[in-house]
Amino acid sequence: MRRSLIASLAVVLTAALVPAFALAKGASEATIAGPGLASPIRLGGSGEPGSGSRLARVAESAGFFQAVFGQQPDPMRSHRPRGSLGPRYRISYVMPGPNGRAARIRQDVYPFARPAPVTYMAPGQRFFVTERTRGGWFVASKTLRKLLVAVGVPARSSAG
Repeated sequence: MRRSLIASLAVVLTAALVPAFALAKGASEATIAGPGLASPIRLGGSGEPGSGSRLARVAESAGFFQAVFGQQPDPMRSHRPRGSLGPRYRISYVMPGPNGRAARIRQDVYPFARPAPVTYMAPGQRFFVTERTRGGWFVASKTLRKLLVAVGVPARSSAG
């Protein structure tokens, strides 16, 4: 009886922890496309939060995790921020799923928006089979612009 109780407890704890570990995962790669790029920029490696990879740093600065999984307090906005956004770049993230099938999550990035870079992710994009992105507008810090320039986005907006 004691063994079955311990085994049952282990199963329950494992089932409770698996979704938490799955949600901690980031993208496995991303592609950035937009004006002034001869070809898309590809970022690979670990996109997990805190990994320090270029992919993870761009995703963290762009509000990717808040837009995909949500956060409290919620930094996402339902309406476009005021001001000029400038040219749009699109980041397409590849999110590995628990069933071995990858999902693509798209995020629009406006690195030259004033006064600060802005991103937008459409709500309802599917990932992890049954999950959907929270989405919304995210006001980023100027670090996002610096990171994007460091990976190959032009340093100045072609829009002025």
